[in-house]
Amino acid sequence: MNEVSPQEAHSRMQQGAILVDVREPNEYEEVHASGARLMPLSEFESAHGSLPKDAELVMICRSGARSERAGQMLLDNGYTNVSNLTGGTLAWIQNALPTGDGK
Repeated sequence: MNEVSPQEAHSRMQQGAILVDVREPNEYEEVHASGARLMPLSEFESAHGSLPKDAELVMICRSGARSERAGQMLLDNGYTNVSNLTGGTLAWIQNALPTGDGK
């Protein structure tokens, strides 16, 4: 699976890529990359079919492990344009990219 830096992921989002956050809701509410779509890994197997197969998908979690699993699941199910954000939300924050919270 392709790995992308936080800066590259941000740039791709500006060009229409969907950032999919696979952390749990409480983690997402604490802090998340602005524009990220929440789809918890615990629900991912049943919910991933709602993601468009014709869009670029960039997966994100806390540090990169869960998002890699989710991305691989997409690739195994016929998705082709899937990347994993190296370093996850921690790297996103370290690079001072826009964040949001659940408030």
